Amino acid sequence: MMVEAEKKDPGAPDAQRPSQDALPEYDTGTLFAGRREIVIRHAGADYRMKITKQGKLILNK
Repeated sequence: MMVEAEKKDPGAPDAQRPSQDALPEYDTGTLFAGRREIVIRHAGADYRMKITKQGKLILNK
């Protein structure tokens, strides 16, 4: 499932702007760029994230 971030008008009233506490969203199509596996580095360790045949995400150290 891919999530697309909504584009907000910077001149829109505050009620329509995303909250400062809103979590950033990343589209898997952008992250994976057509691949089925990527490496994420965190705290000096490499993690592999894979898209399964069923379209689920798996993260392994």
